[in-house]
Amino acid sequence: MNDTEIRQLVNRQREYFLSGATLPLTARLEALKKLKSAVKRREEQIHQAIQADLGKSSFESYMCETGLTLSEITYMERHLRSFAREKRVHTPLAQFHSRSFKKPSPYGVVLIMSPWNYPFLLTMEPLTDALAAGNTVILKPSAYSPHTSEVIRSLIEECFDPSLAATVTGGRAENTCLLNEHFDYIFFTGSQAVGRQVMRKASEHLTPVTLELGGKSPCIVEKTANLKLAAKRIVFGKFLNCGQTCVAPDYLLCDAAVREPLIAELKKQIQKQYGHEPLANAHYGKIINEKHFQRVCGLIDPSKVIHGGSFDPKTLRIEPTILNDITWEDACMQEEIFGPVLPVLTCNSLEEAIQTVNSKASPLALYLFTSDKSAARKVTSRCGFGGGCINDTIIHLATSEMGFGGFGESGMGSYHGRDGFDTFSHYKSIVDKKTWLDLPMRYQPYRGLYGKLIRSFLK
Repeated sequence: MNDTEIRQLVNRQREYFLSGATLPLTARLEALKKLKSAVKRREEQIHQAIQADLGKSSFESYMCETGLTLSEITYMERHLRSFAREKRVHTPLAQFHSRSFKKPSPYGVVLIMSPWNYPFLLTMEPLTDALAAGNTVILKPSAYSPHTSEVIRSLIEECFDPSLAATVTGGRAENTCLLNEHFDYIFFTGSQAVGRQVMRKASEHLTPVTLELGGKSPCIVEKTANLKLAAKRIVFGKFLNCGQTCVAPDYLLCDAAVREPLIAELKKQIQKQYGHEPLANAHYGKIINEKHFQRVCGLIDPSKVIHGGSFDPKTLRIEPTILNDITWEDACMQEEIFGPVLPVLTCNSLEEAIQTVNSKASPLALYLFTSDKSAARKVTSRCGFGGGCINDTIIHLATSEMGFGGFGESGMGSYHGRDGFDTFSHYKSIVDKKTWLDLPMRYQPYRGLYGKLIRSFLK
């Protein structure tokens, strides 16, 4: 689409929104029903597209993309009437006799810009929340995952009139055209660099934003941790989707006393989960494109590889790789890795680990492996991060019962379930004042008796 077509689409959606057509709950539930039915019907097609883009197996695609999408839609269908209900709140005596309530209302025309690493899930989940809240939506999937973007475009076109939901495909030119338009809300998932651009453009229209970014998410392994279980779950979370997960453990920060046995368990788990030849494993994904493949390879210092390190430029695959004796000066610690490379750093105490984490930019996720409950309380209380797990990785985002989002430089705002509905809703504070009684004390001329009454009401 060119800038004229995009402007016409935005105007068309705004007219549709202002008509009130998206407000009835029956219309919102019908939209969710159509979306759910289409995802189920096209499941195989979706999985084939994801495999073409990222090399994911159908099992992983269902577990991490279509299955979670269906779960979010089902959750929203079940709870929408409750979420959309007016919430009555206490009315102070000074406002007698009144009814005070908060009314959730949709923002209007929403732009959702999604990334390539989970191209279906991270488009469809915010779409579900935005439609449930009563908005119209323009989707902009990533140009780096063209097969999935095309399936999304076709699916949305099949389900909805463009006045309600539409897809704009393309690259930077289309992104620029979209960000030049006036939206009522922008939801962006991607890199910090692009997130800054999105926020800068949104500020020109004073448009509120949610930014789901990333960063270097630490995984602390405390000396009391169950190392065998920790290794199993770290390997799962780190190398899922070939390491291209925004909440993957970016690096290990382990107690020096357990480093060697932990590394031994990590090696065992990599072989157990991915085989002795991971590059030949049909269920192991690939790096999204040549550019990112070269970038990740450039973060691997051959002299510090203690497991893996091999790669195949033809298939864009990199073995699950462990780097040891890493410092903060190494290349892999200068940026978010976003690939199957796991640096191991050590600390001499939990206090040192906490200070290290807090000296860096706030991460999107934090993971702690420990058998000490006081250590868990200390880390979760004192470290700043978006979300995370104790004795596991990744799974905190796989539920509609909790919001998911960043903190500080890793983003702002959250979504999933109730938090997703709230993100795409503005809560109007309303006082419904009755007409049969009108207390005179607030009106001029002010008199001594009224002053005493005001003080008695407001103290």
